[in-house]
Amino acid sequence: MSAEPRISVVIASRGRPGLLAEISAALACQTLRPARVVFSVVEGRDLPEAAALYSGALVVTGAPGLPAQRNRGLEAVLSESDILVFLDDDYVPSRFALAGITRFFADNPGHVGANGHLIADGINSAGIDHAEAARLVAAYDAAPTAGAPTLDLRGLYGCNMAYRAAAIGAARFDERLPLYGWQEDIDFAAQLLARGRLGKTDAFAGVHRGIKAARSSGVRLGYSQVANPLYLMRKGTMRRSYSLRLIARNVLANHWRALRQEPWVDRRGRVRGNWLALADALLGRADPERILRL
Repeated sequence: MSAEPRISVVIASRGRPGLLAEISAALACQTLRPARVVFSVVEGRDLPEAAALYSGALVVTGAPGLPAQRNRGLEAVLSESDILVFLDDDYVPSRFALAGITRFFADNPGHVGANGHLIADGINSAGIDHAEAARLVAAYDAAPTAGAPTLDLRGLYGCNMAYRAAAIGAARFDERLPLYGWQEDIDFAAQLLARGRLGKTDAFAGVHRGIKAARSSGVRLGYSQVANPLYLMRKGTMRRSYSLRLIARNVLANHWRALRQEPWVDRRGRVRGNWLALADALLGRADPERILRL
């Protein structure tokens, strides 16, 4: 890696132009500016007005689906990058995030990928509004932590993943996990385990807002919660024990919470999708791509 590594940021999004405007503003405030920012969208209306988009950003368009969109962004800048960062469109980074990522890889040559510290995560709630997320990040930035790896991981959480570009090679996000992808982040990271360590670190940080707009339907997600782990277990990028625990945890949570359904989650739809996938699994035909027909 060169003395001044080239760090690129890839953000896949669909139907949420307001979030792209907000993350553009956050990237413009980084203490280390990225060499390249890529917005991977489906069509032009996924983008905010030009004035609100990160200056000089590369926009790539194509078929929908988080794995496919991330692959297009990756392929657009992999050859010109030393570090590749994938952020969700509803992630609010610390202004020191990119500098911290660069420092982390310089200080930890055995690591090929890392997740940062999540100051807060709204994925299991109605979501965190932008003003609150910005307040949390500003408070954190007033006293940032030191930045050492805290534990080894076997997969990374997709809202804030950083990779050493040289380690990626031919690895790609699995496009057989369509639409929202669900566990595509674990699968991608697991492909790199033979090349080095994956870690969680407080070298960089941010808030994942967990915004629910434009997400997959409850039935489709419920199906993916069973079919995707089974597929990745067969593929070899998810351990059997983890796959079965993940399925059981989500199926049980959906059934329990369907009794008092949260307004921001279609629990009954997820339950229906869970049972469709379990039935298909018993018949030997569970397939992640079936959600395209549901």
